[in-house]
Amino acid sequence: MTIVSKLRMKNKFLLIILITLFLKGCVGVSSSGIFGTGVSIAIDPRSLGTQIDDSLMQKNLSARILVENKNYILKVKSKVLDGRIFLTGKVDGPEEKLKLTKIAWETEGVRSVRNDIKIKEEFNFKQSAKDLLITSQLRTALILNKSIKATNYQIDTYKKKIYIYGIALTNEEKDLVIFEAKEILDVEDVVASILLVDNLRIQKN
Repeated sequence: MTIVSKLRMKNKFLLIILITLFLKGCVGVSSSGIFGTGVSIAIDPRSLGTQIDDSLMQKNLSARILVENKNYILKVKSKVLDGRIFLTGKVDGPEEKLKLTKIAWETEGVRSVRNDIKIKEEFNFKQSAKDLLITSQLRTALILNKSIKATNYQIDTYKKKIYIYGIALTNEEKDLVIFEAKEILDVEDVVASILLVDNLRIQKN
């Protein structure tokens, strides 16, 4: 192979590397996703206006969570997408989880809240099974009750104590949800954080 041929191959190799790096730069930043999926996206599907709104909501929510408890900066993570709030992390008790859900719902512009925060405690199979049964029974009761929009509620049961958070269309629906919870066998208490839709500034599509 001549020197000229070697130089051409070297230049071609360098050109391929440069093109690869250029295309990689055009793909976009790597997104860890809501729960760290590590998916790389080229274009954010949200409109610029929605991205700005989400950014403002994120800053507002993060600041209010930090004011509530400085330790939450390490224990709780939040993400806002199209007005929808996602919460993850671990807290010491169900009351904290309920409080954080309330803070999220009170964020101006919120459309929905998904709280996947876990409660730190040693696992007890018997207790967990009983709590899961209570949650399932209440979920079924809400679905079967045509006067209740079951998808608007999130239910947690902790040591036979039901925690309900979500939004109700009317006071009557709110009362019905609490009534159904109290009707479940073996339930010792019901703690409800149910807001009325009229009290929320929900963005319209």
